[in-house]
Amino acid sequence: MYGKRALITGAGRGIGLATAALFASEGAAVALADIDGAAAATAVAAIARAGGRALPLVADVSEAGAVAAMVEGAEHALGGLDILINNAGIVLPDDEGPVETPLAAWERTLAVNLTGVFLCCKYGLPALERAGGGAIVNLGSMVAFIGAAVPQIAYTAAKGGVVALTREIAVQYARRNIRANALCPGPVATPLTAAFFDTPEKLERRLVHMPLGRFGAVEEIARAALFLASDEASYVTGAAFLVDGGITAAYLTPE
Repeated sequence: MYGKRALITGAGRGIGLATAALFASEGAAVALADIDGAAAATAVAAIARAGGRALPLVADVSEAGAVAAMVEGAEHALGGLDILINNAGIVLPDDEGPVETPLAAWERTLAVNLTGVFLCCKYGLPALERAGGGAIVNLGSMVAFIGAAVPQIAYTAAKGGVVALTREIAVQYARRNIRANALCPGPVATPLTAAFFDTPEKLERRLVHMPLGRFGAVEEIARAALFLASDEASYVTGAAFLVDGGITAAYLTPE
């Protein structure tokens, strides 16, 4: 990873921040993009104090002009781009079933979680080609593969689209020295998920289905992103890489 140049979206907190910090500790130069400029700046300062090279960028990934400017800024500041981690995403409280979910919640979720990934690839792929190739890691989810009785229909649809989009890009760009993989976590302990599992009953409703009996840590997802973006994964492309504590493998879980 030493000497690689990476752009990471949604990097102000959670999985994105953990990934940026890990990449920087491994010798990569990282551009941290987030819609929250203050969060990105705080994250960059922490990485710099630890001896890493990082810069903050502000962008709403659902807006084409903002994404184009983000990629251009990262490429210019870092001297090129080798890695693109499309992590930015949202979960809205009124994203429920297909009947209950307001159209506005559906459209905003897909705009960020699916169109945002498309736009980052649209403008990021030419930058990777200018660098001679590279790797894309798009953040999917286990919900692309399994259903839930407590639905988040827009989030689920978006993440399913991310997996399909990633597969198509992987095949199209394989002969151009660009790999693309979808990293699909299970439930991860972040402030975003904590808001949804704010009672012991809600938490236990999920934990009973998890073979490992716990949520993942952001650092565990970051390590998977590091592998997929690195030369250690040079023969991995078009994959949906599940890091879910065994949820999608389970029929009955241990008592």
